[in-house]
Amino acid sequence: MQRRKIRDADDARACLAGAAATGQLPREWAQDHGIDGRSLYWWRLRLAAESAPSLRMVELVPALAAGPGERGGRYLIHSGQFTVEVDATFDEPALTRVLRAVAAC
Repeated sequence: MQRRKIRDADDARACLAGAAATGQLPREWAQDHGIDGRSLYWWRLRLAAESAPSLRMVELVPALAAGPGERGGRYLIHSGQFTVEVDATFDEPALTRVLRAVAAC
């Protein structure tokens, strides 16, 4: 049996919602409904990429000079209405997790 391809983004969203509502894997749902599984998979990736937040590079500049006995300065990172402040000894993986959480707000 010839399986139909997904027509557009709206069709893909409807199909993916249908699969999610049943709890089936998208490929299983596609097979049961005469949809080309490769087409549905491609649209799922495309829609996910479109909805992913865009990332941009920012330069970190010390906000305050280091005082006596301090190891480096402090950094202020602004993202929309949020500001994250860290010192020069910040843990980079932890900061990455914090910034992802801030970006998701």
